[in-house]
Amino acid sequence: MKPASVDPPPSPPDLKLLPPPAPPRMPVASAPRVEPVRRGGRARRWVAGVIVLLAIAIAGVEMWRTSHSAAPVRYVTVAVTRGTVTRAVTASGSVNPVTTIQVGSYVSGVILELYCDYNTPVRKGQLCAKIDPRPYQTIVDQDKANLSTAKAQLAKDQTSLEYARLTDTRTADLRARGIVSQDTLDGVKSALDQAIAQVDVDKSTVEQHQAALDAAALNVTYTNIVSPVNGTVVSRNVTMGQTVAASFQTPTLFLIATDLTQMQVDANVSESDIGGITVGNAATFTVETFPHRTFEGTVTQVRQAPQTVQNVVTYDVVISVANPELLLKPGMTATARIVVEQRRDVVRIPDTALRYAPGGLASATHAADTAPAAHRDAAPHVWMLRDGRPTAVPVVIGLDDDTYAEVVGGAVKAGDEIITGEQTSAPSGAGRLPFFRL
Repeated sequence: MKPASVDPPPSPPDLKLLPPPAPPRMPVASAPRVEPVRRGGRARRWVAGVIVLLAIAIAGVEMWRTSHSAAPVRYVTVAVTRGTVTRAVTASGSVNPVTTIQVGSYVSGVILELYCDYNTPVRKGQLCAKIDPRPYQTIVDQDKANLSTAKAQLAKDQTSLEYARLTDTRTADLRARGIVSQDTLDGVKSALDQAIAQVDVDKSTVEQHQAALDAAALNVTYTNIVSPVNGTVVSRNVTMGQTVAASFQTPTLFLIATDLTQMQVDANVSESDIGGITVGNAATFTVETFPHRTFEGTVTQVRQAPQTVQNVVTYDVVISVANPELLLKPGMTATARIVVEQRRDVVRIPDTALRYAPGGLASATHAADTAPAAHRDAAPHVWMLRDGRPTAVPVVIGLDDDTYAEVVGGAVKAGDEIITGEQTSAPSGAGRLPFFRL
């Protein structure tokens, strides 16, 4: 059977695509041209961002690992030496003459003349000032007159005494012959005794007036102010025409230092340090005017009298020093260093080595555990490098001056290297970020 033919469908009519209507024209400038987004560019941006984040994460891990890694340790060592270990006491004080004489006035009056001034060298007996002597000379003249009167009265009474003796002799003879009565003889004897007593009174009066005259004459000599010693005038407290009153307290007119070539330092030592200071200790000191020069002296006296200022107790330690060049002057402030104890030519180690202990090292505990049992818990000890590791070495310490300590026993000898500190250096590359090339 012949199949029926099927007619093909009619072709659609030709459609003509018309362009979309143009947008209305804007009065402003035309908008910028927008390029179409490409899918390939966006993917590459995402990959780049992921790579940057990975780089930052890797850098952070690297920095954390570097900061937490053990840094190498470099030990600071010094050699054990031989030298001097000195323990000393530091104190402040003032420079003074060994002997200072206060020249005063025993009498009151007006200063007529001055013969001495500051820095005047004087000899014993030299006249330094003169007080008006006229009031005292007047008293001398009065006492001389009183003495003369007393002596004249004594002479008169001595004459009366001689007459009384003669009368007593004649009356006794007459009484023996019965011419006079006993009462007459007794009266004569009484007159003789009175004459003798009067003469004694007159003698006492003469002596009294003589003593007054001597005192007045002595006051006249006191109007001459003289130097009692050989020395130098360091202070003058009066001027010409000034009235000196010596009624209640002797005024000080001059201060005379006996010998300025020999001086002393009065150092104030605290009560915590005075126990180690004895006579004969060597001492050095400096003064502000010569800060780079050291003066040497010797302790000659440790005075027992305490001085308390604001509840601080100090004691006066006298340091004698020669001053041949007269560089030291009275009143200068001195900073003294008194040697209490000293060891010469001994093995010594710095105190920093005694204070050092390894920190943050596992080998420190091992080194302490491997120390001998007799010295494992003993103190003090120092640390030495053995096979690159710090090892504790016990020592016996003698004198310590806060800078060096004397070694009197132990396994340390001169020339050994001991550890005084350690320095931790950052590892190479620490703190640097890894570089990535994108």
